[in-house]
Amino acid sequence: MDLLQDKAYGVIAGAAVGDALGGAAEGNTPEVIQDRYGGFIEGVVAPFNADWRNARPIAPYHKGDGHVTDDTLMTRALVDVYATVRDHLTAFSVADHLVPLLIGEKRWIPEYESEGLLLHRIFLAEKWLVARLHYGHVDPREAGVGNIVNCGATMYVAPIGIANAGSPDTAYAEAIDVAGAHQSSYGREAAGVFAAAVAEAMRPGATVDTVIDVSLRLANDGTKEAIAAVTTAASDLTDWRTSLADLRSAVEPFDTVGPEYRKPAMDARLPNRTKSIEELPIALGMVRVAGGDYREAVLGAVNYGRDSDSIATMAGAICGALGGSAAVPPEWVEQVSTASRMDFAEPAGIMAGIAREIWANDDARARSRAAAFETLVGTESAAGPAARRA
Repeated sequence: MDLLQDKAYGVIAGAAVGDALGGAAEGNTPEVIQDRYGGFIEGVVAPFNADWRNARPIAPYHKGDGHVTDDTLMTRALVDVYATVRDHLTAFSVADHLVPLLIGEKRWIPEYESEGLLLHRIFLAEKWLVARLHYGHVDPREAGVGNIVNCGATMYVAPIGIANAGSPDTAYAEAIDVAGAHQSSYGREAAGVFAAAVAEAMRPGATVDTVIDVSLRLANDGTKEAIAAVTTAASDLTDWRTSLADLRSAVEPFDTVGPEYRKPAMDARLPNRTKSIEELPIALGMVRVAGGDYREAVLGAVNYGRDSDSIATMAGAICGALGGSAAVPPEWVEQVSTASRMDFAEPAGIMAGIAREIWANDDARARSRAAAFETLVGTESAAGPAARRA
């Protein structure tokens, strides 16, 4: 396994394990989580509610026990889209390939403990893709407009970071295009920044600081301000166990959901240039508090509560990219892969192969453009000022 595939495995397994650990805590406050589990969650735990089928009829999902959620199911589906397209994706790739997969192929759904269509498991903001693109025939580049603004598109774009390994700028641009089929406003923005963070973390020599610097350089509006606020606060913190309230306070001015996660405020999830999703800034904050350590960053995300599965997915993907396969605790990988009936090596291998093909395609396109540009302006001019000085 070369470094590219090792880091790709870190992303795929890291995101999935974080997702599975965070699912049990989702929607709750740190205090409620600690009361339920007799302290902080330290690994795979049982469902928050024993009667999980009926506790929330709108979402009868068996979260906990090592089961991945829709974050991982959508991530895996995006890998399959890459396997079909074998090049950079666009919003049209979502319409042409992802949506047919959601409605046309049965897969194992861990939270249902049975096979089913992904459409039946994904939540309402993701069902929007099918309604708008399959039934509404909306232009894929505009289909995300009108959907609630949340982390729906962000939670599954880590493969875009692998496809653009070492190039956060192209990862950002690609994810912004892809996410346009799903989200608008700060939901779409966060997808671009998260993909860029993963692409930077894939780069040899990347650090927690370079990942955050890249995220701040590329982010816009409220997303940029929220990341800055949370990561600045995180710089003075060393242990998530005593930092949960501090990180929540830092992101709160930018969060539209409000203090009660299950009872969103009236203006929640509406397009806004001054706001941000909560999940990505908190994930980056946890990565900084943990110093890039996978176990600590993910456990911090899990015990933060609220949208803990998506926060842990993002923190896990970034730390997994930084540290590679060795970063993700093998006992967690074993528990989650067994419980969810998933082989993380397969999609990681697919994405590493796709990344190589995309690199070759990009190189050929760059050479073709260079040849055209040289013809347009002359070889000396095309060489650029740095080459002329040499």
